[in-house]
Amino acid sequence: QVQVTESGGGSVQAGGSLRLSCAASGRTLPTYYSMAWFRQVPGEGREFVATISWPNLSPEVGSGEGRFTIAGDEHKNTMYLQMNNLKPEGTAIYYCGVDVHSALPLGVPGAVEYWGRGTQVTVAS
Repeated sequence: QVQVTESGGGSVQAGGSLRLSCAASGRTLPTYYSMAWFRQVPGEGREFVATISWPNLSPEVGSGEGRFTIAGDEHKNTMYLQMNNLKPEGTAIYYCGVDVHSALPLGVPGAVEYWGRGTQVTVAS
């Protein structure tokens, strides 16, 4: 079993920045696995934001999110999402997902094996 824990959400004004963290723990993770961020607003499905895969990292950020940067620390099994110049439409619950059976980019919610509980991001106009 893998536990997934997000942190770093909060409330900011438009144009502000936040850094989200996601840590995977609970079992020895394999050499090849993927982590990703998705976000969700009420009444809609989870939308892909960014992904990173180990051991080669291979970071990918969703289109239209040129203000976001994803990075990872393999030794800590932790992924970071730096969000700059945030916009009100970025308001959502941000969820971290892990797939321990693939090192391919984790881009769809259906491929996620383990989810975190989410962290709220609110961007005020």
